[in-house]
Amino acid sequence: MLDDRKSAILRAVVEEYIATADPVGSARVARASEVAVSPATVRNEMAVLEREGYLIQPHTSAGRIPTDKGYRYFVDQLSGPASLDPSKRHQVRQFFAKAHGELEQMLADTSQLLSGLTDYAAVVLGPSHDVAVVRSVQVVGLAPRVGLVVAVLSNGVVERRQVDFDEDVSDDRLTRISAHLSATLVGHTFADSQETRSMGESKDDSIAKLAMSALLGGQDADSDHVFVGGVSRMAQAFEAVDTVRRVLRTLEQQYVVVGLLRDLMDRGVSVAIGAEHGVQQLAECSIVVAPYDVEGEQLGTIGVLGPTRMHYPEALSAVAVVSRRLGERLSAGSPPETPAASR
Repeated sequence: MLDDRKSAILRAVVEEYIATADPVGSARVARASEVAVSPATVRNEMAVLEREGYLIQPHTSAGRIPTDKGYRYFVDQLSGPASLDPSKRHQVRQFFAKAHGELEQMLADTSQLLSGLTDYAAVVLGPSHDVAVVRSVQVVGLAPRVGLVVAVLSNGVVERRQVDFDEDVSDDRLTRISAHLSATLVGHTFADSQETRSMGESKDDSIAKLAMSALLGGQDADSDHVFVGGVSRMAQAFEAVDTVRRVLRTLEQQYVVVGLLRDLMDRGVSVAIGAEHGVQQLAECSIVVAPYDVEGEQLGTIGVLGPTRMHYPEALSAVAVVSRRLGERLSAGSPPETPAASR
């Protein structure tokens, strides 16, 4: 642990660097109200903080900037998330008061909301299909030989798969097939689903198997719903073009993003700074994450990703407020809308 003076000086350096992105000199730190010592004393203490790995001097004549260790100390000393600005709290309330419709769209919009609140990229990981139970399933006609299989899952996800028929299929036949698929799938997960029994008509059996295959064929390890909002904001967060390109390429790799969020949740980490999260391509980034719960069960994860020079108190506050509001909205909301489809 640092003594009170070093702690105050380090906090002043972090806050000043977050605000300006310029290396911080001793004169500026000495002016901070909580420091109250001479610039000479500040210089000596900053030299000690540098030797101990909390600060680094990018150039000989420049001031200091925080290291990952310095940011970590700063975050660990926070008493809690900062209070979100009243206008932003109002924005969150308005958003969730109006949010409705299908879960996927709500999560995509939530990622944009969170990015707008923080000016960082926002990531929302949807519910896993592993334990989701099928609530309803229906096959509707789009054209005489084209159908749409729609399954609503207990986690709020609506799965849709288009299927092509070898012959014209009437609405009455699709109604019978839908009832048959419901008897097979409803109340079960996709993983536990069994092969459909015969309907007594080979042509109907073929369509039922086609619809079932279309649903189950889309379930694999890469089927997680992940939404990334505000990616363009990352281009403004870094000066080095190579860094921007590396970060943007990584955000396009869904499996990396999903793996990162799940790993942090498994480790019980809410803030990962720089190399702490273990993704080399994002070594110059920090991520703040939180789960969102529905009826006491963790449904998914939200987070913001920005430079290590992020405004941690504000990011923690925004993530906490949005995750809580999202969970409350999903808990109180009606079942997701199933899109109407007709010929």
